[in-house]
Amino acid sequence: MGSNNGRRLGITDPISLGGPTEYDVIRTSELEKYLREVNLYESQEEAVSREEVLGRLDQVVKNWVKKISRAKGLNEQLVQEANAKIFTFGSYRLGVHGPGADIDTLCVGPKHATREEDFFGELHQMLSEMTEVSELHPVPDAHVPVMRFKFNGVSIDLLYAKLSLWVVPEDLDVSQDSILQNTDEQTVRSLNGCRVTDQILRLVPNIQNFRTTLRCMRFWAKRRGVYSNVAGFLGGINWALLVARICQLYPNALPNMLVSRFFRVYTQWRWPNPVMLSAIEEGSLGLQIWDPRRNPKDNYHLMPIITPAYPSMNSSYNVSSSTLRIMKDEFQRGNEICEAMEKSKSDWNTLFEPYAFFEAYKNYLQIDISAENADDLRKWKGWVESRLRQLTLKIERHTFNMLQCHPHPGDFSDKSKPFHCSYFMGLQRKGLPVNGGKPFDMRLTVDEFKRTVNLYNLWKPGMEIYVTHVKRKSLPDFVFPGGIRPSRPTKGTWERRQTSELKAISDATDDGRKRKRVDDGSDACLRNSKGFAGLPSSSGDVQVSPPVSTMSSPSLNSKVDHIDINGLGESSREKTENNYANSLRNSSIAEVSSQNGDMDRPVKCNSPNKGLSADTSSSKEAEKLAIEKIMSGPYVTHQASQLELDELEDDLELRNQVKELGGNTQGSSMESSSVNTSVVGAVITSLSGGGCSAALFPNAGLEELEPSELTMPLSNGSPPAPVPQRKPIIRLNFTSLAKATGEST
Repeated sequence: MGSNNGRRLGITDPISLGGPTEYDVIRTSELEKYLREVNLYESQEEAVSREEVLGRLDQVVKNWVKKISRAKGLNEQLVQEANAKIFTFGSYRLGVHGPGADIDTLCVGPKHATREEDFFGELHQMLSEMTEVSELHPVPDAHVPVMRFKFNGVSIDLLYAKLSLWVVPEDLDVSQDSILQNTDEQTVRSLNGCRVTDQILRLVPNIQNFRTTLRCMRFWAKRRGVYSNVAGFLGGINWALLVARICQLYPNALPNMLVSRFFRVYTQWRWPNPVMLSAIEEGSLGLQIWDPRRNPKDNYHLMPIITPAYPSMNSSYNVSSSTLRIMKDEFQRGNEICEAMEKSKSDWNTLFEPYAFFEAYKNYLQIDISAENADDLRKWKGWVESRLRQLTLKIERHTFNMLQCHPHPGDFSDKSKPFHCSYFMGLQRKGLPVNGGKPFDMRLTVDEFKRTVNLYNLWKPGMEIYVTHVKRKSLPDFVFPGGIRPSRPTKGTWERRQTSELKAISDATDDGRKRKRVDDGSDACLRNSKGFAGLPSSSGDVQVSPPVSTMSSPSLNSKVDHIDINGLGESSREKTENNYANSLRNSSIAEVSSQNGDMDRPVKCNSPNKGLSADTSSSKEAEKLAIEKIMSGPYVTHQASQLELDELEDDLELRNQVKELGGNTQGSSMESSSVNTSVVGAVITSLSGGGCSAALFPNAGLEELEPSELTMPLSNGSPPAPVPQRKPIIRLNFTSLAKATGEST
């Protein structure tokens, strides 16, 4: 089955047709054993229970369509022929779901069964009256409308597709393009999940090897904190497409080798070159497909992973520059560990070691939300989660990509607070200070984000949101396992090994004068920022303006903090990356450009280690050339300018808000007025003469990031203009505050 009946799969020839070695067989057996030990496979009893639930649900929708057919006055023959059918997709259909996972399902109905009145009306009513059904939650206004519930304890996400047929045949094949004729956009999007899933299974050479490898990569992504589409990372379908492409490139490889090649290929991949399983088809229905040559917005996707079913689209449009960089770092780490495993210097435990998110950064944003009851919290939580990506994008844009925002993909609950949950984002400066070390104030960015969230058209009293800055030492205990804060930060196994090797490597490697100057400047900045970390704010206490909404929380009202982007110390991830850079010069790992969209710069492959055989190095060089060839396709994207991205996102965000809110903007002030950008924020002084920024987060503990009533001093020394009591809801660029003159005291 490795060659899939001799048919070539994919848009290019495979990189290697080599079969497994005895080593691969042994390592694959160890991997499968490991995956079972960490409980990634459901029990036989649970599998039977899921099948029973799906059968019962299929019977429910069949009864539902007959009921509404009779109510609409159809003759008895049509009533008896009326049919609806349940399909599955996602992890369950791919065969990689684990214990307790939800089942993605699709109900396909006839043309007279409407989505609004019949699916979210009559079927919702029928389900609510069933004792087997609990936690029923319809989301009709979502981009892909869905009904979520539990059926006999099994979580179900149910979509609906209304076909242009009077009768839905029992043997319906949803993979045929003709099924999309005369359907609405919601139906096309709802059908897409099933159609993509089926195409993936058709386009991989060996389904069992694909499934094992995908289980492995899903588990790895969750452990390393990069599994979440809504947070700007990759979701289940994205990881499935990436793994499927590796299976096409190495059709006869076992999972052990596929995992290793996954990291090797995507470490060298030069995004935004797209990953595609098959050629993009134009189709005959006129539906829009992903094509940056025709669609300007497709040029700005940073990590395009294209779905194989018509209409082909980018499944990873949520990825931002920050989340892309984080994933590239993780691919690099995975590649290094897999190469060490080939030398018996590492193991699966090291590869799957959880990412210590709350030990990786010195500074975090904490987003707290609460509601009056469990149902309100579920709705509010879903809305806020869908908006969190916008906060990441706003921070990136308003700091000109100088501040990396690392969202944690999960949420946390404080058991002492009912109907409450928290989200966290790690903050980290990118590179060395620029623009003379000018600091940035991000309070207006946070304020703008909160205004957007508060436009929720289903908002109810009690739905509250707070955004605060918290330092690592002040993180709440409930974010740690068992609610117990570790006595001190601990490094991971791989990170400890890298640190121990640095001394031996750095002495034997000369990285040139330019690298030395960069390292010296980085070290000096780190020393200065550490030395000033405890200094009080030179501007003193800042008075906080009243919140925009009516929300208030006595426990969270505190001093305003000033986030100095250049004072942000390097995270443990950045330190490891910078310190280990010299060692990579003598490794066999190909170095690629870290700039998004840098497609013309050739990949640089360093000379291999002496310990590696000539065959190994030549094989990797051949793989590198093959990867280069794979990426030389017709879909050439370009690096978008900041202005282009701003205009594009403003347009998309405005249209999305209008669509989501349905024109309901009562109670919101959408005035359009100009704001003097010199009259925002509070005074944030920068220490002169050192080349590094001022004190980092002088106030301890949690601090609400609200706009200040103070004004920023003008460069000509004229008195500041007053800040309006109520600011209009407009887009404000993240403001670079002027560097203080004179010596600090």
